[in-house]
Amino acid sequence: MSMNVQSGDAGDEAELNTTINTTPLVDVMLVLLIIFLVTIPVIVKTVPVTLPNERNIATQTKPENIVIAIDKDENIYYNNAPIDASELKTRFADALRRAQARGMNAAQMPEVHIRGDRNVRFEAVGRVIFACQQAGILKVGFLTEPRNEGG
Repeated sequence: MSMNVQSGDAGDEAELNTTINTTPLVDVMLVLLIIFLVTIPVIVKTVPVTLPNERNIATQTKPENIVIAIDKDENIYYNNAPIDASELKTRFADALRRAQARGMNAAQMPEVHIRGDRNVRFEAVGRVIFACQQAGILKVGFLTEPRNEGG
């Protein structure tokens, strides 16, 4: 805090101190900041969910399963053959029709296994999933490589 000490003649008109003392303002703001930093983590509520543990299940390869590979340049491969993204829906629908013609039930219908490159944009994978949804494919899985725990 500052003080104005008058010196000089008593007959002179007293000068007014027109500066604002900001020290109390800074003190109050720091106290409010500390209060908010302490209380906000207590107030934030999250939905309690149990997250799944990581597990590695061996893929059961069936002849009717469809493997879609997407490389880093967003090229799509249908069972290792290059394909345009616009043809996916019709190919998936044809596979479902063939499975239904053979009398397969819902559990035996073909599955789509997507092998996406680590550096591919999610938009390319999303287009494949959307084509599966439009064609009526019920099971879509993602193939990954297991982690190297030892090295």
